[in-house]
Amino acid sequence: MEAYDNLKQGEKGAWLSIAAYILLSVFKISMGYVTGSEALTADGVNNTTDIMVSLAVLIGLRISRKPPDRDHPYGHMRAETIASLVASFVMFAAGIQVMLQAGKSFFAGNLHAPNLWAAWIALFSAALMWGVYLYNRRLALRINNLSLMAAAQDNRSDAFVSIGAAVGILGAHLGFPMLDALAAFAVGVVICKTAWDIFSHASHALTDGFDDEKLKVFQATVRETPGVKRIKDIRARVHGSHVLLDVVVEVSAELSVEQSHDISDAIERRMQAQHRIENVHVHIEPHTKPQRPEHRQQL
Repeated sequence: MEAYDNLKQGEKGAWLSIAAYILLSVFKISMGYVTGSEALTADGVNNTTDIMVSLAVLIGLRISRKPPDRDHPYGHMRAETIASLVASFVMFAAGIQVMLQAGKSFFAGNLHAPNLWAAWIALFSAALMWGVYLYNRRLALRINNLSLMAAAQDNRSDAFVSIGAAVGILGAHLGFPMLDALAAFAVGVVICKTAWDIFSHASHALTDGFDDEKLKVFQATVRETPGVKRIKDIRARVHGSHVLLDVVVEVSAELSVEQSHDISDAIERRMQAQHRIENVHVHIEPHTKPQRPEHRQQL
């Protein structure tokens, strides 16, 4: 039940991101047209794509809260990952549009310095998004939610994008009008890069991919459990924001069933305490020492 309560708490971070992005996207796009800043307008478009990502996180968290049923014995946790995958396509399309618009303005030759207010708006947006990032990061760490942590990283990226837009606007105001269009193009590149990162992570998780370095850490924890003679096999996969771990260990063949079961329970407790992994399937097999080959007597 704790996992489902954490998912409900994670929705607060998603709602905060959605509210901030709606406010900033409307404000930036409208003020981008008023001040004549391509970079500020592109930054506003970036925030509209972030609304899609935050909505995907929210929808995924909502669906993931559904308890297991006959068709989904492991629950609905992967809904988070699927929603993120869909959002990545929307972001990529928006990033391409921003780059095309910036390139069109750059090569059209009608570049001009935007109003200085555009830079102050971008810096204010950066400060606001940094505050949202800190809130979502703390919440994601507390409830151990990967999708919310990804959203927090996106919040931080948006803060940096706004700072970059402000630098481009200031450069244009100081006599280099091309910097405004270049900053807009850079924002489009950042949108596409973020979309690719989300797509790569989601597709890797949906195809049961897992970080080999993390698996080695889990393996070390299991190996250090008293009574474990050898790890025969260990596998892990991501299920939403949770890890499912399957491990086959060998224990002394002289132990009773109860003693072997105690070792299995110890492995589960250690994985929960050290790595916050609640879904651990342990299979016990008897350990037999490898027999040395007999030396044939030479006649």
